[in-house]
Amino acid sequence: MERVSGITDPVDRAKAAIDLMARYQSHVNELSRVRREAIEEAQASGMTQAEIAKRLGVSRGRVGQLASSGPPPERAFFGTDLVTVSLGGKYEAGKGPDENPSHVVTREDLDNFEHLRKLLGGMKLEAQYEVIPPSGIVNLNRDNHVVICGPRLSPIVAQVLEGDDNLQFRKDRAWHLVDQTAGKEYRSPQDEDGSAGDFGYLGRLPRLDGKGTFLYIAGIHSIGANGVVHYLENNVAELYRDVRTRRFSALISCRYDPETMEVLESRRVTPLYRHEG
Repeated sequence: MERVSGITDPVDRAKAAIDLMARYQSHVNELSRVRREAIEEAQASGMTQAEIAKRLGVSRGRVGQLASSGPPPERAFFGTDLVTVSLGGKYEAGKGPDENPSHVVTREDLDNFEHLRKLLGGMKLEAQYEVIPPSGIVNLNRDNHVVICGPRLSPIVAQVLEGDDNLQFRKDRAWHLVDQTAGKEYRSPQDEDGSAGDFGYLGRLPRLDGKGTFLYIAGIHSIGANGVVHYLENNVAELYRDVRTRRFSALISCRYDPETMEVLESRRVTPLYRHEG
């Protein structure tokens, strides 16, 4: 506060104040989420609102207000501040790396970002996206990070995925997913009989620096990632209750409209494999 107040140029002072207010607001939002989650946990443990009110030194009515105000607890599943969504990029159609082409992403991945942005907005989280270059080089050592990129597009992501002892991407005649624990393969209906369905991988994986995790989404085909996002839109609260922000992985199936490419339904087809105690 003293630093901002001491800035001589009035426009610079205003800008610094705006930046500081935004940073404080992100902390206020997260503390509101923590407060709401704590009250919900207390109620789930059997405490009455009257008992909670007495402990907090507020009225019973105020406890009811606090229990319903602020972002939902599952906001923590994605992060505490501006969320960056990294989308796998390809070279512009018909151009090679020597022709200085633009890096483009699929329509499905842009749809994924828009769906995530709306979901996060409802939790008072802002989102931005970046395009992973065709080299597949992406900085995984960041907080509040979601990666939507198949392992064939990023050797770094492929390397991290190798650490999952339960679920793996494999390729023979076509890319597919394997549940190594159950001994079961999941092949895309697109590749088997041409029907409008796919499978996707959802997991929280370790950063390379060992200082955190990132949320990872990928499909056998691009639409499989849309199925995972659809699943999150409809199940994130339950998923957060099960795994919180711990490492895990699971496979999601989806069915979609082949004309509009809109996901119609999604469901989890494997257990939630937890990667740590």
